[in-house]
Amino acid sequence: MFLSLRLSSQFISINRQTLNNSPFLMNLIPFPRNCSILPRRCPRNHSFCTKSLVQSHQDTFPLSGLEDALMGYITGKKKATELAHLIWQHIVQKGDNVVDATCGNGYDTLALLKMVADESGKGCVYGMDIQSCALENTSSLLDESLNANERELVELFHLCHSRMEDVIPEGIFLRLVVFNLGYLPGGDKAIITVPEKTSQALESACRLMGPGGLISIMVYVGHPGGREEYETIQSFASGLPSESWVCCKFEMLNRPLAPVLVLLFKK
Repeated sequence: MFLSLRLSSQFISINRQTLNNSPFLMNLIPFPRNCSILPRRCPRNHSFCTKSLVQSHQDTFPLSGLEDALMGYITGKKKATELAHLIWQHIVQKGDNVVDATCGNGYDTLALLKMVADESGKGCVYGMDIQSCALENTSSLLDESLNANERELVELFHLCHSRMEDVIPEGIFLRLVVFNLGYLPGGDKAIITVPEKTSQALESACRLMGPGGLISIMVYVGHPGGREEYETIQSFASGLPSESWVCCKFEMLNRPLAPVLVLLFKK
């Protein structure tokens, strides 16, 4: 199995010594509303955490967990989605504001809520999907999995991900925006995310992102239109200024249909 790790515009090789060196991973990571299916509420007093990422890593998440996830991905024992979730945990802090731009069946939405929820009620997950059945699936999963207080921290919107700025209250900065592109698992495979709308969504995410935040994009290339969307995302990421953004990707070179994880980190 071969792993391509692209950081900004250069390819780098990974060896055992590098993987055992924690600073490598630290460098890798630094790398409105108008339509809702839920009752609209006045914006809460959300605040973007200013605690440094380095300090939060040391205080909250053991870095060894991320190292294990990376080794698992390299050796084919962990999926790209599992690696993505571990990376999110190293970025997100309790009380943060995050976006699930493509809710699907709600599993990412639920995982994000568990990362941001705290007793103060400041954290919030804004979930979006263009398909009503996806939001119904997400809402059902959340209702089954969360208590009433946690459920209040998730807001779902029946909107295309390109309209992200329509749902985020003014003055709110995001810590994390996640995309799981392609079609709804178990749904109509003819309904897919498309390059033009995804590009617009990425532009919105960049404008809404606070310093130390991350845009995580899981790109599926095995369906018609998937490869074109992937190329659009690569072009978008390559055009971000290196002074303020670090962009990388995880891609299996000898598995051309495997999903690709693209990460855009705002300094």
